[in-house]
Amino acid sequence: MRTILVVDDEPSISTLLQFNLKQAGYNVISADDGKQALEIALKEKLDLIILDLMLPGMDGMDVCKHLRQEKVNVPIIMLTAKDEEFDKILGLELGADDYMTKPFSPREVIARVKAILRRTQDVKTEDENGEVIKIGDLKIFLDRYDVHFKDKLLVLTPKEFELLLYLANNHGKVLSRDQLLNGVWDFHYDGDTRIVDVHISHLREKIEDDSKRPVYIKTIRGFGYKLEGPSDE
Repeated sequence: MRTILVVDDEPSISTLLQFNLKQAGYNVISADDGKQALEIALKEKLDLIILDLMLPGMDGMDVCKHLRQEKVNVPIIMLTAKDEEFDKILGLELGADDYMTKPFSPREVIARVKAILRRTQDVKTEDENGEVIKIGDLKIFLDRYDVHFKDKLLVLTPKEFELLLYLANNHGKVLSRDQLLNGVWDFHYDGDTRIVDVHISHLREKIEDDSKRPVYIKTIRGFGYKLEGPSDE
């Protein structure tokens, strides 16, 4: 059963979300402030977080930022009120996967949750060689640091492997160049994101049948990249 963390300090909204998620077959954990949410997310195995923007103590943006800094890649849906200022691009750069504006329909929430979980499910599996991430014809063997494409072993540099793994762990999610710099290189290049583009280009030459028409690593114009499989389209 998938586990979802609901974070909202308004009891009526939290209760509404919990009831409908449980009716849809999910296990639900709740928190009513940012600090508590962060503690739960770092300790529990979660499949998704529904996170209110305005929270006492630590707001939703800070919670999201801290989780991504700790390499917690669980999908996050941010909740905002109509009169709250929310920069969608900033939220996505900090690691949110989607956002919804209050008031919302419970049916829409469930639909968004299902869509995000559908993107991320069944990517990691176990076989005789240990844990492996499978996306289309691409296989990443985590225990061996091996990557196979169409059952052929690829020769990747350590940084290419790290970049591919980071993309795979965020399968289906759009990642900005700054996110990739911070997540893979662990620091900023003073705004110079060309190093990301160069490594993406090298990866495409190795995992794409036609690097000029990529099927796996897609460019999202004006924002960054995402890794998906042929069946995701």
